[in-house]
Amino acid sequence: MKTSQQIQVALIGRERQPVIIVDNFVPAPDTLVGLAAGSKFAAMGAYYPGLRAPVPTECVTAYIAPLAELISVTFGVSANPELIEAMFSLVTTPPAALRPIQRMPHFDGCEPERLALLHYLGGCKGSGTAFYRHRSTGFETISPTRLEPYDAALHRDVAAHGMPDPAYIAGDTPIFEQTAHFEAQFNRALIYRGNVLHCADISPETPLSDDPLTGRLTVNTFLMGTT
Repeated sequence: MKTSQQIQVALIGRERQPVIIVDNFVPAPDTLVGLAAGSKFAAMGAYYPGLRAPVPTECVTAYIAPLAELISVTFGVSANPELIEAMFSLVTTPPAALRPIQRMPHFDGCEPERLALLHYLGGCKGSGTAFYRHRSTGFETISPTRLEPYDAALHRDVAAHGMPDPAYIAGDTPIFEQTAHFEAQFNRALIYRGNVLHCADISPETPLSDDPLTGRLTVNTFLMGTT
């Protein structure tokens, strides 16, 4: 039985950045889980704390198309943003093995037209996505003009407070204040600007398995719009 989508738009933080929340995002999520189970995962890059595998383009574009107008209106971008990449992702790194950069919120790029679509497919218990404000600058988004002062301030903060302990960030810290949190739910998608400070919320309950059938499985899609 097909279940219709449920869509909300939240405005988060002092900067009132929009986040689109779509429940029942795709009509057959188990098909994507099966596709992930047959994919070859590997470590990709120095930032993601786990393993990734490519998602076929047609799987992503078909699901994004019905939301094109909402995305355009919400973020002020073109109705057909360019697909940069789409990856199955599994968080697998134990807290003690996290690199320093993985213990803090991050941003995907400085461009306000860069969008992220995060689709939860498994391992949702104790998981979610959180958004943050950098305390000493007040920045919630990192634009090209903010990048240099943010980097300088972050280095000063680390010198004053020390590096975060080897753990996934959870809630407020001396350097960052949490502005919003969205719970992971099976077949829920979040769409937000990639330049908003954010990170995965990983609790001790979250399975850090490399098995797509039991681990924290998501599809991470990145789009680039034009204004």
